[in-house]
Amino acid sequence: MVKRDKSTPKVRPPADLTYEQAFEEMEGVVQRLQAADLPLEEALALFERGQALAARCQELLEQAELRLRQLSTDSAGKLEETDLDLSPE
Repeated sequence: MVKRDKSTPKVRPPADLTYEQAFEEMEGVVQRLQAADLPLEEALALFERGQALAARCQELLEQAELRLRQLSTDSAGKLEETDLDLSPE
């Protein structure tokens, strides 16, 4: 049986994270990569984690966009599928 170091936090799979959790962790990964002179293997592991977190954030944003599209109503109050307008007004 392998004993786990209690000081090392458990790394959750990106699929288990909310958008906010994934984004916050991704920010931390970027800061560590920018600020530290890391060994190559550690830098690669951090980069891969950052990529997975970015993919999770993108997935959740796409899901949110789809939900907003589904919730749009026309002038008569009927539901309709419309594109999300992200342009500033």
